[in-house]
Amino acid sequence: MKPVHIAGVLGVGMAAAFAFSAPAVAKDTVSLGIVAFLSGPAAGPYGVPGRNGAEMLIDAINKGTLPAPYNTKGFAGATVEAEYIDESGGNTKQVSEYRNLVQKREVDAVVGYVSSGSCAAIAPVAEELQTLTVMAVCGTPRIFEEAPREYVFRTMSHATADNVAAAHYVKEMMPDVTSYTGINQNYAWGQDSWRDFSLTMTDIMPAAKVSDKPQFPKIFAGQYGSEISALSLEGAELVHSSLWGGDLEAFILQATPRGFFHQKKVVLTVGGVSAYRLGKRLPDGVAIGSRGPYGILVRDRDTPLNKWFVETYNDTYGGYPSGAAYQYAQAILATKIAYDKAGEAAGSFPSQQQVIDSFKGLEFDSFAAPVKMALGGGHQAVTEHMYGLVKWDADAGVLSVTDVKVYPAECVMPPADKTSVEWIESGMPGAKC
Repeated sequence: MKPVHIAGVLGVGMAAAFAFSAPAVAKDTVSLGIVAFLSGPAAGPYGVPGRNGAEMLIDAINKGTLPAPYNTKGFAGATVEAEYIDESGGNTKQVSEYRNLVQKREVDAVVGYVSSGSCAAIAPVAEELQTLTVMAVCGTPRIFEEAPREYVFRTMSHATADNVAAAHYVKEMMPDVTSYTGINQNYAWGQDSWRDFSLTMTDIMPAAKVSDKPQFPKIFAGQYGSEISALSLEGAELVHSSLWGGDLEAFILQATPRGFFHQKKVVLTVGGVSAYRLGKRLPDGVAIGSRGPYGILVRDRDTPLNKWFVETYNDTYGGYPSGAAYQYAQAILATKIAYDKAGEAAGSFPSQQQVIDSFKGLEFDSFAAPVKMALGGGHQAVTEHMYGLVKWDADAGVLSVTDVKVYPAECVMPPADKTSVEWIESGMPGAKC
């Protein structure tokens, strides 16, 4: 049950103290609301793989079959029960669904969210309802840069890393680029992505000219004929894009017959998430990221945990795990670690506050890379980042990535005392690349 508000003589302050000082009650189950796109254009590339990654991990956690050191059963010994909610429908719907999960269904925590719009809408509500909420994917850096959070965590790097790393990759692999433009969705994610990429390019490749006509189509527009024409007619050599999900796939399938990828150099910050779905339709030579070290970029990472993840996912779902599968599984794993750590310290099943205290500043090795909850007062994760060039192997019939470059978290994420914009505009002081 959630803490209730106590009116009258106690007052708000004493009510809060009473709620958080109460001893934890032993539990047999921990209930999670897991939110992902289960319908619409983002379901296939992001939502369904994300749900699959979460389901697979929860099953292994309940059975205690994860590789060591995560092979204890449950969350602090409690069986995990999950309810899956569709992220489609817009921010108002998501806020309503969140309130329903917390206030009516009384879940212990909420995990998920792909869209930056969803996260921006949910974060203040999570604080209002005082409920542990773990953001699995969403990219906007504004979540922790615009306000402190007590109940919200994000277990992967934010969009600044995607775009700073993309600029470094362009400088390293395409040093002769003299001009660039972009196509990004017209909401927080796309706007932040273009801002961070163009600011970083201005700093590290100042001779390259930035376009004054970047394209900002509506999210989930689906049709990009006019934008493709505008980009083709513009003289910029390089096109940056943070399009994701169905939008990215539609753009690629519509631009390819027009020879777009022969005319332009292209860097897709989320291209790796759709790599397995597109296969040989993803044009050779395109630079792709996967929102960090995930999916096709780390398929062959040689650790017991990653081998287990790739093999079990393949056996269960008949294909390799995409970036979204990694990212949702990473959020579930981080939540388990926080519960287990809090339970061990408490010597009993932990309270929500004890779990939150254990989550802050957490460091752990995940499937793809080490994770540090280093920013946002210990609520925002940082990891290394990767980019590579797409290459279709016709003989083997598989998509591969060549010329992979790894950028440390300290190279692509701002320090704790600066926002992303402040850091990039001041020349990224302290960056260790």
